[in-house]
Amino acid sequence: MAPLGCVLQRTLARIRPDSAPPGPSHQTDTMCSPVTCRETLFVVSVHRYGRDPRAAIFFPQAVLSETPFASPGEDLYDITVTDGDCRLRVTLDPGLNGLVEKNDLRAGAALSHASFSPTLSSDRWDEPAGGVGSEEVESLGSARKSKRALRLVNVEVCEDADRQDRQTHSLPWFSPSHSTEDTPTLDTTSTGALAPLLANRSCFLPLWNNRDYIGEQWRSSAPRRPEEEEEEEEEEEERAECPGVTVRELRDAFLSGRRDIAAGVVRRHLIVRIVNKSHLMYYGKVDSNCECPYKVLLEVCDVSSAVCVVLWNSVCVEWYLSLRPGHLLKLSRYRVKASYQARDSDIEISVNSRNPAAQISLLPESSLSPEYLPPKPQYCFHSGKQLLASPHGSVCDVIGLVTFSGRPERVRSRDGRGAELLQYRWLSLEDGTSDQPIMVQLYTTSQPETHDKLFPLCVLVCTRLTVVRTDRYYYLTNTTYTQVYCTGQGDHSKMPYRKLRPVRLFIRWLQSQKEPEVLSRAMIGGFFTYPPPPVSLRSYMKDRGGQLFFLRGVELQKEVEMLRYRERRRLCIQATITTVMYARRGKEDQCLVWTNRAFSPSPCSYPLLASSPLHPAPSPSLSSPSSCSVASSVSYPRQRTRGGSPRSSKRKHPVHMERRLKRPLITSEEPQDRETDALWEASMEFLHKTNEEHEDDDDDKDDEDSGSFVSAALPPCFPAIATETLPLRYSPDSRDKVAAAMAMQSGESGLGSRETEAESNSTVESYFVLTLRALTDSVSVDALFLPSPPLLFHSNTWLPILSHGAFSSQTPPPSPADLIGMAGQLANRRLVCLLEACRLGRARTELVLSRAFPLRD
Repeated sequence: MAPLGCVLQRTLARIRPDSAPPGPSHQTDTMCSPVTCRETLFVVSVHRYGRDPRAAIFFPQAVLSETPFASPGEDLYDITVTDGDCRLRVTLDPGLNGLVEKNDLRAGAALSHASFSPTLSSDRWDEPAGGVGSEEVESLGSARKSKRALRLVNVEVCEDADRQDRQTHSLPWFSPSHSTEDTPTLDTTSTGALAPLLANRSCFLPLWNNRDYIGEQWRSSAPRRPEEEEEEEEEEEERAECPGVTVRELRDAFLSGRRDIAAGVVRRHLIVRIVNKSHLMYYGKVDSNCECPYKVLLEVCDVSSAVCVVLWNSVCVEWYLSLRPGHLLKLSRYRVKASYQARDSDIEISVNSRNPAAQISLLPESSLSPEYLPPKPQYCFHSGKQLLASPHGSVCDVIGLVTFSGRPERVRSRDGRGAELLQYRWLSLEDGTSDQPIMVQLYTTSQPETHDKLFPLCVLVCTRLTVVRTDRYYYLTNTTYTQVYCTGQGDHSKMPYRKLRPVRLFIRWLQSQKEPEVLSRAMIGGFFTYPPPPVSLRSYMKDRGGQLFFLRGVELQKEVEMLRYRERRRLCIQATITTVMYARRGKEDQCLVWTNRAFSPSPCSYPLLASSPLHPAPSPSLSSPSSCSVASSVSYPRQRTRGGSPRSSKRKHPVHMERRLKRPLITSEEPQDRETDALWEASMEFLHKTNEEHEDDDDDKDDEDSGSFVSAALPPCFPAIATETLPLRYSPDSRDKVAAAMAMQSGESGLGSRETEAESNSTVESYFVLTLRALTDSVSVDALFLPSPPLLFHSNTWLPILSHGAFSSQTPPPSPADLIGMAGQLANRRLVCLLEACRLGRARTELVLSRAFPLRD
């Protein structure tokens, strides 16, 4: 029974069953009004899965038309909410998908005015519709057919509330069951293993990518064979295994058209070794009824040849986590087909769970006769020095010590669909062979546990990376078969590469390193872009093929508003700079500001741009302040001085500054008297034997005065810069706090919930905020400017600084006061501005000015 006074019971008891006759043409939406919960609910979890053809039955209007909030897309979300007494699983109406896609509706969020509506009653589930057969209806499960699912049709998301620590997993499940009585029967029954409520899918998808696995269905060990099969094979295991057919024989038979191979099921067992393993590939579509739409590619070989093995559907769920390069596989009951997955092969082997049900088993090395033992995987390790000369497109393996681990970000897929968001992070590796670090743009590889451990000071091995080379830079990125192994997972001791000479040389260098010195340059998270954009407009146009796509101010606002959580995009506008502000983290109430008086607001109007769309502040420049950057600049004059031209030799110091702020050097505190425990343990993992092995302002004429230099005291509601924007020092002691602030782990929601504690580890404290006024429609936006480490020589004045995105490499950088004093150089200058936009947690959007090139008449 539900607890007395249960909020969900009181709310859902008001739902009355529909009285209209069942049929596909009658929808519950028109027969039952939603009921609204007036008390606060809390989100326990959010699960994502792909639509199937039945979505048109449950959500006809959302599927057939665009919603005001967001396009329907191909995803559905099941939300688990609690009132503190019990839990309830509901499906989110597709019109509210944007709340999840922008990470507003997330685990831990508080909900108010939540409105629930029932879906179709269970008798309608029994009717085939939309081309779905009765067998596929039965596969939805009797548990789902006997219950009435609810959907969340309207809700207001509040900020994360302070909740008492309680074990939500122990709360009873509350679910509405189908009943023909006047009042529906509501009970508290356990739902067992979670499965999608309103789609014929057996697995959920991760919230932020389609490559990782999630849920208890994915097995970490090889599935056991049926007992009858084990009994039949006991006699065979007593003698050495030998293959029933080879890859070459299969290829010759298929290409010659033998019917038993080309059109039938091959029962003769094939013994192969896994050479390379791909990431998970999800191919679910709205018009597909496949319950488990996954496939995995395995490059395998035997003593005769190599071939691609394709694992399909539920075979992926059962076997993916159990397989790794180097394993021996015994396959039978498979099909041979013309190659579609591998371009360099003419056939492929298809392994499915039915039609036919393939038989798979892992073999120990000792079970196979030496003459049939396939060769082991080959590795091609490149050092940092060798990579400097590696050609574009070459494939290699690398090993290195991680010194920088970037925050997770996402970009749109380039496969033509444009719907999928690919998740990646930047890593910087050192191996002692080159002064230039090895930069890796690492996309997800279906190894979420390993990616969660990619912190500085871990030893990382990445296999099957490809070299991407530009005019001045190179970096490495994924191929289909990229796999990642890092310390802390026990991976290195199991892999054959640990005995190779390049690996042994790296371990020798690693053991010579001192941990305090490595920690002094170890950083994590923060805004990062690589390769750096060009330093001239001509070079940038050359990289873009001579085409620049300028956005109007309003268009920029819309593009930023459409970003999903952690999505990163580069945008381009033509603008002038009307305000320059220098500030330090935590001291935004004391800053230095220059403003162009021709565009400065009146003293009684402060153009604050709110960081959260849930509580927007008025803005004279933008109709939707939530689309702007997390930082805002305010001209709040106390005393004014004339801004002058840099040509004048007379100088004037700022007047009435409460504190003269200087640009801090990027430093870090080196721990003293610390043993190299982390590096030593990392190297020991390679040596472990397995069981198998035993301010200044220039003055000028009054008529040329175009700016003012003020010391600003900002109102207390000034939104501080996001923790995720500035890089943090890495310390093993504060790893969990930093990871939570940067949303580094797959289980984190990216809220920066420990911002205050993490900010103390910041390597950079100061930043600039520039107000850009679009030339096309005069819309103003605020953008952060974070000078990168010096690279090239220039004059250290504003235009070269903005063009290079950094200070000069041969002269000391100007003080903040000097830079603000020189800001008059920017007055009325037309610029091409490259903006890096990324939607962060807590509904904040980061907008960083990476380059600004002057436009010449």
